[in-house]
Amino acid sequence: MKLFTFIAGLSLLICSCGSNSGSHEEIEIVTFDTIISKPVQTEINGLSIVILGTCQDAGSPHIGCQKVCCKDLHENPDQSRLVVSLGVVDPKNQQRFMFEATPDISSQINLLNNFGDFEKKKAPDGIFITHAHIGHYTGLMYLGKEALNTNNIPLYLMEQMERFISENGPWSQLVTDENIAIQKLVNRKKTEINSQLSITPIIVPHRDEYSETVGFYIHGPKKTALFIPDIDKWSKWDQDILEEIKNVDYAFIDATFYADGELPNRDMSKIPHPFVSESMDLFADLSVEDKAKVIFIHFNHTNPLLNQESEAYQTVLDKGFKVAKLGDVFPL
Repeated sequence: MKLFTFIAGLSLLICSCGSNSGSHEEIEIVTFDTIISKPVQTEINGLSIVILGTCQDAGSPHIGCQKVCCKDLHENPDQSRLVVSLGVVDPKNQQRFMFEATPDISSQINLLNNFGDFEKKKAPDGIFITHAHIGHYTGLMYLGKEALNTNNIPLYLMEQMERFISENGPWSQLVTDENIAIQKLVNRKKTEINSQLSITPIIVPHRDEYSETVGFYIHGPKKTALFIPDIDKWSKWDQDILEEIKNVDYAFIDATFYADGELPNRDMSKIPHPFVSESMDLFADLSVEDKAKVIFIHFNHTNPLLNQESEAYQTVLDKGFKVAKLGDVFPL
C-alpha cells in the first residue's frame, strides 16, 4: 500500500510535557508532509512515543454517517484520521513497537518506519493490545498468510485477551501458523522489553465482552507515559486518575466524546466514557505542569476535537491540556 500523503504544513512536534520536576518544552522540528515525501527516515534522539492514530474504533468518516462531521469526508478523506495507536521507537536497540493493532495497521506500519534512522521493517518488533474491541486488535489479520505472513512477532496480551485470540478463529490461526508469539502480561507487573523499555499493564473498567481492558504504563530511561484509550468513567476506576497523572510525564487518555448530547438519538449513559468536558472539570485543580501532561486521544467521529479550528479544540488548549495529533513525538 502506498504511504498516504498529508496536508502540507501539518507540524510534527517533539513534545516534552515535563518530567515530574515540572519542566516543559515544545519544539517544532519538521513539517509532516516532508517526512512522508522524503525517502530519508526521520531521526529520533532516544526512545520516543509516536502518535500513529487518534480516532475511535470505527474511524472518521464513520461508516454510514451522512452528518456534517462525515459527509464531506466520504468524498474527500482526511488521511490523517487513523484509528488510535501509539508507536515506540528505540534507536539504541533498533526496534519499533506498536500499541494496538488497528484496521489502519498497514498505513501505521509504514508511518512508524519513517521514524528512527535505522532499517525499515515489514512489521513492528512487538505489539501490545489493550482489549478486544474492533479498533484495537482486528489489524492482527494482516499478519497472517494472506498478507504479511509474519514470523513469531511478539504479541503482548493479558490473560483473557490471550484466551480470546488463541481460542477463536481467524485469530487462532496466527498462533498455530506461528505468525505471532503470545507474551503473557500480568496486571500491575512490570515487564522488561529491552534495555530501554518496560511496560506495566493496569486493568481499567470497560465493556469487557471478550477480554479484560487495560491501560499501559510505558517506562523509558527518563520518562513514563500512561496510555488509557478506553475506560468507562474515572469514578468507576479503583485508582485516582489525578494521582496517576501526577506520577507520570505523559497521560494519553480517553477522549471518545467531548460532551453529553453528542449523540442526540442515543442514551450516552449506555456507552460510558469520560467526556472531555468532565475530565477537564475533574482536572481543573491540577498544576499547570500536570495539566500539560494530559493528551486527549481516541476521538469518536462526532468529536469536535478532530477539527483543529473548532471552539472545543481551542477550549482544551486554553485550559492547559493537549490534543493528540498524528505524528507527534514524545521523548521517553
